[in-house]
Amino acid sequence: MKKKNTPVSKLHRDYPDRQLLERTAPRDPFRLFHHWFRQAVQSSSLDPNAMAVSTVGPSGKPSSRMVLLKGLDKKGFVFFTNYLSRKGKDLQGRQDAALLFFWPELGRQVRVEGKAKRITAAESEDYFLSRPRGSQLSAWASHQSHMVANREVLEKRMRELEQQYRGKEIPRPPHWGGYRIVPGVIEFWSGRRNRLHDRLSYRKAGAKWIRTRLAP
Repeated sequence: MKKKNTPVSKLHRDYPDRQLLERTAPRDPFRLFHHWFRQAVQSSSLDPNAMAVSTVGPSGKPSSRMVLLKGLDKKGFVFFTNYLSRKGKDLQGRQDAALLFFWPELGRQVRVEGKAKRITAAESEDYFLSRPRGSQLSAWASHQSHMVANREVLEKRMRELEQQYRGKEIPRPPHWGGYRIVPGVIEFWSGRRNRLHDRLSYRKAGAKWIRTRLAP
């Protein structure tokens, strides 16, 4: 007998019902993010530093993709990419960007809205040198977001680069480096029973953060 597919409309699960209340949430959103991120790591969540990055192209159409958070400080959230990729070109034309973290095991998500700024060449160099050698070679081999004839083209280029840099240090490609998303808004969402979720939004106002509650 043919197994019936479960209708999408029937998919449902309850969230852990963790409270997110003003009386216990810190005034600094970075403190709250660090706390949630540590818990995501401790929960053995798969790729807890995975985040969706959304950009806007010249036509005004949005585009999203998953990347990995590789740096976090008081200035913002850092990730690395090919500057000539679609997202790189989008950010060159328009700095507006959004991030989304989702930790389903914890029933939590964090939304970030802000401006993208390239980090310094020295910061990009330091991170590039810390990458596995294969990842360094891939940064040279892949013209990210550009069309290729087939998989063999990429693999052939990798073999050529392995030979070229055998026994040598691999330099950082000039078209590869980091962006820091400097946030203007950071929103925390915590799943609750009956879909009556908690949402706290932090909006930057000068040197301060203004915190407000949003309806789910």
